[in-house]
Amino acid sequence: MPLLFRLHGHFIATFLGLALASNVGAQSGPQPTLPTTRLTAGMHIITAELATTPQSRTIGMMFREKTAPNHGMLFVFEYKAQQCFWMRNTPLPLSIAFIEDDGTILQINDMTPKNDTLHCSQRPVRFALEMEQGWFARKGLAVGAKLGGLPASR
Repeated sequence: MPLLFRLHGHFIATFLGLALASNVGAQSGPQPTLPTTRLTAGMHIITAELATTPQSRTIGMMFREKTAPNHGMLFVFEYKAQQCFWMRNTPLPLSIAFIEDDGTILQINDMTPKNDTLHCSQRPVRFALEMEQGWFARKGLAVGAKLGGLPASR
């Protein structure tokens, strides 16, 4: 899930992120299933929950014990910025892809469960997709691969 501060960002986003992050400690279970969208990665179909609000992005996949095959969570941000994620309170091992506006995968990181290590995008992005750890590698998807079906820019 994202740590909603920007290493290169806006004061308001930083303040909001810190305020929301302080409330995450009160979170004791997974958030309800979010609305979904269908993404494509070559011949693969992904059902992705849409984390589009500061609160849904902060909670992300915390406390989830499992995910269905080919299901993940797409984090959608209002503005391109360096996005940083951690795995606090997330028992499920995940891989995260940071994605350019055109759907190109910029980088993929494997994340350790229940860990506060930051995983940040190399460049400013609006999208990040969390999937079960190893999903991208098992599907033959690497940096430079393209995903289809991302929400349109505002």
